[in-house]
Amino acid sequence: MITNLKIGTRNSDLAIWQANFAKKKLQNLGIHSKLVKIKSEGDINQITPLYDFGISGVFTKSLDQALLNNKIDIAIHSLKDVPINMAKGLEINCVFERANPFDILVLKKRKLDFNSPLTIATSSIRRKTQWLNKFPNHKIVSLRGNICTRMKKLKNNNWDGAIFAKAGLDRLSIDPKNKKTLYWMIPSAAQGTIAIVSKKDSLELNKILKSISCQDTFHCVDQERKFLKLMDGGCSMPISSFAHIKGNKLNFKVGLTCLSGKDSITANDHYETNDSNAYKKIYNLLMSKGGAEILYKLKKSNGKN
Repeated sequence: MITNLKIGTRNSDLAIWQANFAKKKLQNLGIHSKLVKIKSEGDINQITPLYDFGISGVFTKSLDQALLNNKIDIAIHSLKDVPINMAKGLEINCVFERANPFDILVLKKRKLDFNSPLTIATSSIRRKTQWLNKFPNHKIVSLRGNICTRMKKLKNNNWDGAIFAKAGLDRLSIDPKNKKTLYWMIPSAAQGTIAIVSKKDSLELNKILKSISCQDTFHCVDQERKFLKLMDGGCSMPISSFAHIKGNKLNFKVGLTCLSGKDSITANDHYETNDSNAYKKIYNLLMSKGGAEILYKLKKSNGKN
């Protein structure tokens, strides 16, 4: 019987909050655990935009290595940071109920004229391209670092606003005075979801993890990530994917935007909640609406064709 675990986490305030959240869930089962803090490549380099790294797993690689080397028993992640193609021998058996999945714009001033040429900060290529599609006369600047660091940079720079994941601000009880929730911006796959990664051969542990997983959230984010895999995309591609269950239907919305933000295609449809192939159907719908052409150009620019 498992009674003690080593929980691997990045050392940012948000990552530690999420690790402690998981720790409490396990404690309710009588399992005691301690946190093991590990720095990631993404934390060490806070200057390069995420989409310029050119590799997957900049926030997860160090924790993957610690798992495989038995230095930790589980790793806690924001699932949106976990690569679609995970390290061999690792898997996700638990996700907690999803928090608010949307992005939020934190503003320097309460009132701004969005028709004027504003400067908005974000390191996400998805947020950047969706923003430029809606506001082509705006300027986007790169913003790296943990949430508190980014909030300080926004305060100390001559920018008009910066984009954050609302779930992250909520978890740290950060409630900016001037903010707008961007319901029009399609989230990244699994945004707002905490996941536990473990080794495939940890059979007893994985059974425990499955018992505390939110089944509805797991199904939704699984469909989102499978769609992303079909698109052959990661954090360096401006792809969005959001599924949620409403009533007896799975609402699925996806999007693809060119690097300049000029061209953008979205697809939205409803499926049965237990449809395990919804991701294929929404992919085909997006491709039929013109997504294939944008995707081809994106892959060509990334050297994949």
